[in-house]
Amino acid sequence: MKGAPAPSPSVSVVVATRDRPELLRRALASILASRWKGGLEVVVVFDQSDPDPAIASGPIRVIANHRSPGLAGARNSGILAATGELVAFCDDDDTWLPSKLEQQVPALLAEAGAELATTGIFVRVSGGDGPARSTPRVFAGERITLEDLVRSRLMEAHPSTFLLRRAALLDGLGLVDEELPGSYAEDYDLLLRAARRHPVVAVPAPLSVVHWHPSSYFFERWRTMDHALEHMLAKHPEFAGDPVGLSRIEGQQALARAGTGDRAGARAKAWSALRHHWRQPRAYLGLAASTGVLGPETVLKLAQLRGRGF
Repeated sequence: MKGAPAPSPSVSVVVATRDRPELLRRALASILASRWKGGLEVVVVFDQSDPDPAIASGPIRVIANHRSPGLAGARNSGILAATGELVAFCDDDDTWLPSKLEQQVPALLAEAGAELATTGIFVRVSGGDGPARSTPRVFAGERITLEDLVRSRLMEAHPSTFLLRRAALLDGLGLVDEELPGSYAEDYDLLLRAARRHPVVAVPAPLSVVHWHPSSYFFERWRTMDHALEHMLAKHPEFAGDPVGLSRIEGQQALARAGTGDRAGARAKAWSALRHHWRQPRAYLGLAASTGVLGPETVLKLAQLRGRGF
């Protein structure tokens, strides 16, 4: 019918999970509370654990990860099983605000050529003796460029905010990189690849809640972090041309090596980071951690208290 509005695209939400049933139920409840009026399905992918058929109800489907073990393989299993035109991610320990898709889908569709959209986040730190603390993190703009992402990880562009065109994931942009050690930084890699093709759309509002707690799988996985960051440097040549971005990655590696007990390696990476950019704070923290003055676990906890990541 002439003049009839175009139908809203369907959205498949991929939730990868492993042995966190209570957190998973909280995440699913927030997704089902979405005010999105288009089609919605939720694909829960059980990674290295038995699927729980009891949670399969209504729009929720339950499958096993049939690809490589880990988060990247689990996300890809969900993408391939999805039926929606758009694919969103939500980590099993995070939650959405009801208006997330309602605001995000139109923003992605309005940008011709865009393949990925993000939103801002609330970082909620729980644990310890005090109450949980929430810190909003929102990108100051509506387009995230490749240069932005090389210079900074932009933690507000968190995977629990990702919304992507499924067709791009299947042909062009490509699936999540399953070769990254431990799936560490798989979300950052996907952002970089997407931004290389077209700026990432950013909705300037905190519409996802990222819950930080000691059970997060990458907490203290130092050796995996170091190897994955080395993989990222080899895969993305843009870092070699940006001393600030390169120093940030090297500073992270310094901290990771200090965490493994490789103090000489930590110092070498920290000094390399400072040669590239003398104001890189992670390099100074890496030097402190390499001497034992400041433990890498303490660095992580202090970063969480400020609403910032590793």
